[in-house]
Amino acid sequence: MRRLLLAATAVMALATVAEAQGGRAQNGSAQDRGALNRIIDEGANHSQVMVTAQYMADVIGPRLTNSPQMRTAEAWTQAKFREWGLTNVHKEAFAFGRGWSIERSSVRMVSPRPIQLTAIPIAWTPSTNGTISAPVIVAPMTRERDFAKWRGQLAGKIVMVTLPGTGDEPAKPAFRRLSGEELAALDQYQQPRNDPAAADRRLARLDFAKKLDAFLKAEGAVAYASMSGRDGKLVSGEGYLFGAGDTPALPGVQIAAEDYRRLARLAKVGPAPTLEIASDVRFHDADQNAYNVFAEIRGSDPSAGYVMAGAHLDSWVAGDGAADNGAGSAMIMEAARILAATGQRPRRTIRFALWAGEEQGLLGSLAFVESHLATRGGDASATGMKRFYGWANRWPITLKPEHAQLAAYFNIDNGSGKLRGLYAENNPAVVPIFRDWLAPLASMGATAVVIRPTGGTDHVFMQAIGVPGFQFVQDPLDYDSRIHHSSIDTFDHLKADDMRQGSIVLASVLLQAANAAQALPRPPVPTKPVVTDPYAYANDDD
Repeated sequence: MRRLLLAATAVMALATVAEAQGGRAQNGSAQDRGALNRIIDEGANHSQVMVTAQYMADVIGPRLTNSPQMRTAEAWTQAKFREWGLTNVHKEAFAFGRGWSIERSSVRMVSPRPIQLTAIPIAWTPSTNGTISAPVIVAPMTRERDFAKWRGQLAGKIVMVTLPGTGDEPAKPAFRRLSGEELAALDQYQQPRNDPAAADRRLARLDFAKKLDAFLKAEGAVAYASMSGRDGKLVSGEGYLFGAGDTPALPGVQIAAEDYRRLARLAKVGPAPTLEIASDVRFHDADQNAYNVFAEIRGSDPSAGYVMAGAHLDSWVAGDGAADNGAGSAMIMEAARILAATGQRPRRTIRFALWAGEEQGLLGSLAFVESHLATRGGDASATGMKRFYGWANRWPITLKPEHAQLAAYFNIDNGSGKLRGLYAENNPAVVPIFRDWLAPLASMGATAVVIRPTGGTDHVFMQAIGVPGFQFVQDPLDYDSRIHHSSIDTFDHLKADDMRQGSIVLASVLLQAANAAQALPRPPVPTKPVVTDPYAYANDDD
């Protein structure tokens, strides 16, 4: 009861503070404090964010791009948007590749003693067509030059291709929240670095997985195994050969680090252990397009453009995709529901996006950029991960008419942690504006406006063409240490209070961006930069 009274008191205090604060935002928009009060009430007392997240995680489950579960999620999210009264609900296709899903799998050591191992099929590798049984060989290979060392030794073997190493114990607590000092440390301008030669070397190495598969097949191997990148019996099963013509010939499994090292130790002292692998997977080729999902709250001024918020709906398959990125998707959807339920009629249209193909190279948001906002010169024929790595190095940028209409984009993709503020993404002109927008939400913990840029998620290619694209600062919790891409990415690890807070913060920021008299200051459209360090020598390992 005391906890309920404290929660009610906190909500009333927030409402009182918001109502008392008036004035004009630094970009010229009068903030509607009454609207903020309604957003807080709806998001705190009538929240649906955890109901949405639970359905995605427990009922639909993991949502690998183009899998049957992802198709279910595409239909279900559109139905929810329509149920909540949003308009222009639709999906947009882009070329992707094969769908893939796991029916069942098992990896066992059968000698020198029987042990059920923690393992998962690697995404987009084929079935074993029953059970295969073979001895292992530890043959680490990370470069094409490694093949010569193992030629003639792999026939009839399950090849362990990762160097086992030793235990990787954590040096700091797995679960944490950002301190004031850590937030302050994020507020440092980072000069951009341009090293096209390094980017070219990374691009060239993308074919290694295909070359490794071809080498193992030619040498007569029956399967291969890699080691999970984290201890704690966690697996992810990440794989990237999703193109229609890229499917590997050999089954592949990822084995938990502890089990993998045990196998390596046994193989070292001999005789090599024998494994049984049964991988029953399915490919889904009926529709090789992937789909982004969109919905809108229509603005009152058609000439004012639109603001946008997005999160990726797709996930890996080892867990349920709850934190990555069911949490972000649920908060995007909840912000849409809150704004619709409170009857907001913003000046600019507010568009909500649920992206596909993020885990395979931000391909859904990239498709949106190229379809709506801008294209880039150079060879546009690259597909898959090559498309991701090569796109930012193509020049010139050619803008489309809609480029000027997108006033701002906000992204959520770092788990279920509390939103602590906004990354200004090296755009110092927005800092005072964001601080003004967040001021009424300070008691909720959303106070930080930090200059540094972020990468690796769906605002990246918008920034790359001069659109004001932003990511939220979030408490890390145990996202990077345990949850991200792992087999324990389940509903149990989501934090309900944080997600309710995040939905309120997002709804408030979106409404202020949509009602601002002036759009946010834009960075210049990038032009081809000079090499940052023309005197640097190549590092083959970068």
